[in-house]
Parts: sequence; C-alpha cells; structure tokens
Amino acid sequence: MRYKLMGRSGLRVSELCLGTMTFGDDWGWGAPEEECRRILEVYREAGGNFVDTAVNYTNGSSEQILGRLLADYRDEIVLATKYTVSIRHEDVNACGNHRKNMMQSLHRSLKQLNTDYIDLYWVHIWDFLTPVEEVMRALDDMVRAGKVLYVGISDTPAWIVSQANTMADLRGWTPFVGLQIEYSLAQRTVERELLPMARTLDLGVTPWGCLGAGTLTGKYNADRTDSGQRKRLSDTGSTPSPRRLQLAEAVAQVAQECGRPAAQVALNWVRQQPGVIVPILGARSEAQMRENLGCLDFDLSDEQLDDLDEASSIEMGFPHDFWAREGIQKIVYSGKVDDIDDHHILE
Repeated sequence: MRYKLMGRSGLRVSELCLGTMTFGDDWGWGAPEEECRRILEVYREAGGNFVDTAVNYTNGSSEQILGRLLADYRDEIVLATKYTVSIRHEDVNACGNHRKNMMQSLHRSLKQLNTDYIDLYWVHIWDFLTPVEEVMRALDDMVRAGKVLYVGISDTPAWIVSQANTMADLRGWTPFVGLQIEYSLAQRTVERELLPMARTLDLGVTPWGCLGAGTLTGKYNADRTDSGQRKRLSDTGSTPSPRRLQLAEAVAQVAQECGRPAAQVALNWVRQQPGVIVPILGARSEAQMRENLGCLDFDLSDEQLDDLDEASSIEMGFPHDFWAREGIQKIVYSGKVDDIDDHHILE
C-alpha cells in the first residue's frame, strides 16, 4: 500500500480506504463483529490506515464495533465519520447540516467510537437549508475545540463546495480537504463539475460505489443466463439497466486479458484516474476484502484504460460540449490551442 496526502493537508492516508457501512448486521445484510475484525485485520496487514464510517451506519453499530476493534491502536488509524442524516426519527433537529445536529451527532460519534477526537469529519449530504457560513463556522469551532482535526464534504454540488472553501479561506476558517462522491465506470457524471473542482481546489477524492452497486463485477450478467434468477431480480426491481450490463461485459473482457477478477479491474479504473483518488472499499467478508485488495498488484495499461473510457463515455453537456466545438476553440485561442502548453492539465 502506498500513501497519499489528503488534498491540501499534510495528512497521509493509504491509497485505499476501508468503508464500514457493512460493519454490523442491523440492516440485514452486513457482517457480524468477528467477521468485521477479520476484514479490518486483512486491510491493516496490507498497509491500510484510513477507515470511513458514519453516525448512522447500521443504526450506530458500525461506529460501536469500530470503537471496540480500534481500541488498541486508535492513534494509528485515520478515522473518518460523517454527520447529517437522522439520528432520532421524527425529531426535526436530529438531522441536517446545522450546528445543533452537528454537535449532537459528533458527541454521539465520539461516544460510539470510544475516542476523544475524529481525524476527518464529513458533511454527509447537503440539506439545502442551512447557510454555508453556519456550517463552515461550526466545523471550524469543532476543529478549534480539538474534537475534529480535518473536515470534508460528501454528496454536495460543486458550486456549494467552491463557495464554502472560498468563504473559509477569506475568513480564516478550516477548509474542506476532502470530497466524497459516487464514482465508477457506471457513474461518470461527476467528471463534469465535481472532479475538475476537486483538482482545482486540491481536494482529496474518496469515491464510493466504485463497483456500480455490484453490476461491474459481472454477477448480474451471469444471472441473465438463469431465467428464474432473472425473474427474481425483476420482481425486486434490482435488474441493472442494459447500459450497465454492457459496461460489465466490457470490464469482463479487460479482466480476461489481465487474468484478474472484474471487481479489481473496475477498482483500478477509478484508482488510476488523475488527481488524489482514494477509492473506498466495502466488504461483507474477509474473502471479499482480500479479493478487492488484489487491485494493488497490477495496473491497467493505457490501451485498457482507453477501451474502458470509450465503453463508459458520457455526454459532458453545456458548457463543455460548447467549448469543445472547433469553431469556438478557433475564436477563443486564435486557432493556436494545440500550440499552448498548459501545465495545469493533469495527463
């Protein structure tokens, strides 16, 4: 495992993050504590030091399990958790981005995790109600109080993140150092605004959903050969779209070339994107974690990356497509766009 700086900070995080939404079986599909212990041990043996959870994951069991498992080496782990989602149903102030929910959620996380500080505290999702200045000032207060070391933001539009960090810089508050987003071969719309913003503002990106909800592993393609299984998937509304199934076939083809599982190919496509990209790995078993960690043993070739890019390409939309027109580039750059070296562009 290699390590990366978390955006505009000196914090060193391993190149893969352990996601723990599967820690605890309260939701009916997670892992029991002993299996969580094995998952964590395998991750640490590979050199991993970055663990991500949230105050509500498996009704709080995720944080409680981590609190017990990390007790002997808490300071060796970059521990990240999130707030925003409801921690008390039917209580209108027990959710959202505002200061009251931030403080009560943080105190709950500290208790559940059995720690006195959080390394990286995420805003889980934007609520479109709380003023940006309230969020940034409250987060800065948590940092100044020593309860939080760094802050990040998840599942939020690029214009809000840009506004927030600009405000923090101008007022001397703590800025976001990380951005958490859904990103995979099956979900590339973040390339329009969120990823360019992250590179410009020097935010570390921790993508979730890198396997496209499991579709990129090819398991649903195999299920299509079983009419009974296909009917069961259809009945539950879980049938992937035709486009995702085609993407899974493209991933499977590259996986066959590499002699690797499709999941590792899908993870490596994300891992090899430009910028500070730290994919979040989730697993329900030690075996799944070992297989996912195998992505570190090889890289995709430029040709393979190009093939996957082509198979998963999206329309960038306005203004990107407008700017890319030959006539527009001619008048913007006097026909010299190919003669200008831009050192800001990451190849």
